[in-house]
Amino acid sequence: QVQLVESGGGLVQAGDSLRLSCAASGRTFSEYTMGWFRQAPGKEREFVAAISRSGTNTYYADSVKGRFTISRDNAKNTGNLQMNILKPEETAVYYCAAAYPLGGSAYYTTTRPKDYNYWGQGTQVTVSS
Repeated sequence: QVQLVESGGGLVQAGDSLRLSCAASGRTFSEYTMGWFRQAPGKEREFVAAISRSGTNTYYADSVKGRFTISRDNAKNTGNLQMNILKPEETAVYYCAAAYPLGGSAYYTTTRPKDYNYWGQGTQVTVSS
């Protein structure tokens, strides 16, 4: 079992930045690929970014490339999502998630929610125009 707790959400204006954090406990965090997803009211959960368990590989949704940066610190069992130049349409609940990688690969990332075994409770991000 892995428990995930997100923090750092809030209300910001368009163009501002936020840094989300995900604190992990339970099983060894470094064994898992980590991902960030978001879900706006009335919409499906959407992939945002993922990072391999080694931290070597990252993958981003096209809509956030160049503005968001995913990172992790396995020694501290934490992950982060730095979000810059936020847009009103990015208002959503943001979730971090952990996926056991195929074959235990240190380089595995995935965009599919069904591949993720554990989820946090989410943190609200509201971007005003």
